[in-house]
Amino acid sequence: MVATADLLKRAKKASLNAPLSTEIKNKALECMAKALVENTDAILAANSTDVERASETVSQVMIDRLRLDSDRIKAMANGILEVAALPDPVGSVLSSTAHKNGIVIEKTAVPFGVVAIIYESRPNVTSDAAALAFKSGNACVLRSGKEAYSSAEAIVKALKSGLRECGIDEDYINLVEDTTRNSANELMTAVGLVDLLIPRGGKGLIKACTENAKVPCIETGTGICHIYVDKSADIDMALDIIENAKASRPSVCNAAEVCLVHRDIADRFLPRLYERFYDTARTNTVELRGDSEVLRYIDVTPATAEDFDTEFLDYIMALGIVDGVEQAVEHITKHSTHHSESIITASKEAAEYFTSMVDSAAVYVNASTRFTDGGEFGLGCEMGISTQKLHARGPMGLCELNTYKYIIKGNGQIR
Repeated sequence: MVATADLLKRAKKASLNAPLSTEIKNKALECMAKALVENTDAILAANSTDVERASETVSQVMIDRLRLDSDRIKAMANGILEVAALPDPVGSVLSSTAHKNGIVIEKTAVPFGVVAIIYESRPNVTSDAAALAFKSGNACVLRSGKEAYSSAEAIVKALKSGLRECGIDEDYINLVEDTTRNSANELMTAVGLVDLLIPRGGKGLIKACTENAKVPCIETGTGICHIYVDKSADIDMALDIIENAKASRPSVCNAAEVCLVHRDIADRFLPRLYERFYDTARTNTVELRGDSEVLRYIDVTPATAEDFDTEFLDYIMALGIVDGVEQAVEHITKHSTHHSESIITASKEAAEYFTSMVDSAAVYVNASTRFTDGGEFGLGCEMGISTQKLHARGPMGLCELNTYKYIIKGNGQIR
């Protein structure tokens, strides 16, 4: 086993290489995407091992996050190609100022250096993170959860073969072999070796990183996402949006966990929502948990106070009744993790109030929260969804993996 400290040193050395041209990086990304597809059988075999091992301890919904098939591997490869097609942020002049004495001050985008990513059971994060880090000029250190380690190892092996084909240092992409907490702690405290740490996973992982990291850390991920159905909402539209946001893929962070309903339409809307989610023809029934007022209209599981502060990541949704958009915003302010929230309304005034007052990374009007995604936002793929405000917010793509420095050009000026 390669020691994590040695891996970090190799990544740091790679990050100090002379910058690669956009043309070389794009060619390497194309080779990486090709290698993924060519190694489909090996990746699926490794993934099968992970799924079999995890099935004894992980829910079926979470198994869906872990499981790969040939289509998902093709989608991962396509994500890499989409990153290759995006503009290269490295070296971009973000702003330029001419001083009165003639010097020119250019604010210029540059890589962080070594980006470490700690993630859990989603193998596609391996290729997404590697592609974004590489195109943005960084070396990456990937630390997968033990449930997905075999898959991550096979994916990294393929990606490295793509780098080799282009004659590029393989240490731009690194996978930590130690999946115990020790390696996570090493990454959190690797001052001078890790320039940016990104945790991507559940509440526990993110909390551990933000509380213990001694290196710069971006908070990502936890999504207690809300949908508010206003009194003017088109009920058919609302039902379709809620079904998509909750049930299309409940194990992801942009899935809706809470639905708030305006009191004036509760008697019409809630029975139809119940009918939609408790239809016996459904493959997966969504368990609705309602507050005391919801229970007056539909017979569902009584909600506890904790249900409105829970990222279920499952076929479960908490329901509440509110008096209007102002009370909906108050509830969201109290319970949100600042990820994604949506209002379903025909009222321009309600929509404007909601979008101006809700303090989340993505705020929707008449659309599903499931769109909060790097690919959907035109970023190719994403490093994660930042729920903080400093440096990056929302889906993190290439630009968010660069910082900047000032380059000042003169011809002999002194102060």
